[in-house]
Amino acid sequence: MTTPRLVLASASPRRLDLLAQIDLKPDAVVAAEIDETPLSNETPRLLALRLAVAKAAKVAAEQPGVYVLAADTVVAVGRRVLPKVETQAEGRTCLELLSGRAHKVLTAVAVRGPDGREASRLVESRLHFKRLTPAEITAYLASGEGVGKAGGYAIQGRAGAFVMSLQGSYPAVVGLPLYETLNLLTGLGYSRP
Repeated sequence: MTTPRLVLASASPRRLDLLAQIDLKPDAVVAAEIDETPLSNETPRLLALRLAVAKAAKVAAEQPGVYVLAADTVVAVGRRVLPKVETQAEGRTCLELLSGRAHKVLTAVAVRGPDGREASRLVESRLHFKRLTPAEITAYLASGEGVGKAGGYAIQGRAGAFVMSLQGSYPAVVGLPLYETLNLLTGLGYSRP
């Protein structure tokens, strides 16, 4: 008997890299295109969970009989959700807001089994950035590294030098909590080929 295929419902190369660290290689990668607009009065925690579950459900509907792994990362200051940065202006706004203060990175992971069962977890990490100078912000924006990233930064890159403290899961901040991911997959019956 063969184990059903594993499909990663994400186009994030960082999630693929994280899975490779624990010797998990998805059989397919299918980006889940969904509306990621927060609902009225939705907390950052609930937003991350809802999006991860919705991504898993969408890809599972398109790829029946497989394990689907999905995740979503939200960066928040209080109840304010920071965007996935697309422009330098957005990036500057995010970095100025994060400068010298604490924020949360909420990463939800959802797994759907081939039998339709699903499980999800939310991992909350708390980071504190040093006070950034205008020159540091400008140099970081010029690198282009924060484009497409929640909150406008990538901790695994140059922005790692901004982090004074991190409480929680480093892999979750990068984009996928590995401990929880393995537990969810195992709990739904997935075994490595």
